[in-house]
Amino acid sequence: MSTDSTSRDAPILEATSLVKTFGRVVGLDGASLELYPGEVLAVIGDNGAGKSTLIKCLTGAEVPDEGEIRLEGRRVHFKRPQDSRAHGIETVYQTLAVAPALDVAANLFLGRELRKPGPLGTVLRALDKKRMRRQAKEELSNLGISTLQDVTVPVENLSGGQRQAVAVARAAAFGSKVVVLDEPTAALGVRESRQVLEMIAGLRDRGVPVILISHDMPQVFEVADRIHIQRLGKRAATISPRTHSMTDAVAIMTGAAQESVS
Repeated sequence: MSTDSTSRDAPILEATSLVKTFGRVVGLDGASLELYPGEVLAVIGDNGAGKSTLIKCLTGAEVPDEGEIRLEGRRVHFKRPQDSRAHGIETVYQTLAVAPALDVAANLFLGRELRKPGPLGTVLRALDKKRMRRQAKEELSNLGISTLQDVTVPVENLSGGQRQAVAVARAAAFGSKVVVLDEPTAALGVRESRQVLEMIAGLRDRGVPVILISHDMPQVFEVADRIHIQRLGKRAATISPRTHSMTDAVAIMTGAAQESVS
């Protein structure tokens, strides 16, 4: 077997030789990753392989001790999640950072609320709820989300899949360059998981590259263009669902098989 090589445009997001230690515990040991425009890159690995640490370094939740991260070819230094968001990288964590008491539209614009024009917005800081609701409907429609017709419904009244849809829609609305999804279907049923996978495909169709962290192999092989396999704090291989099977991926992930890493 040979590592899947991708000859295309330059990576939109690239990590090279990242090292991150927590005392004597090594989280990353020279990990590298490339995300190309308009693709879904799945990240898989056993517990303790460094998946979460890698993603946290890419999104500013952790600062690597060594190595570099480049966005659109330029080196970036993320010291906090707000830094990555400012550069167009949006992350949807497994815990879903939504405000249950607020409605769908308010959650989409959480932290980025639109103000009314003129003195009402600049002086009194009045929110332009009408414009936020209109744009929220447009964003949900663009993603093909048909289960959220009423954007004035409080999020606490939504199902798990609908809440996930709100979080993904928010990331898509503001993640102008990269969207990172951390186990987006972990707590969902079959029907709701299907909706999330369709949303991921919708993001790719819009040209938004996606990093998908998941333990669900069938879903990974269904939706991913390439699969980054993390093992022992570094990249073991990057493979393609077109050339490798789930058995191959598990063998590389567990160390039963080795793959040359380009």
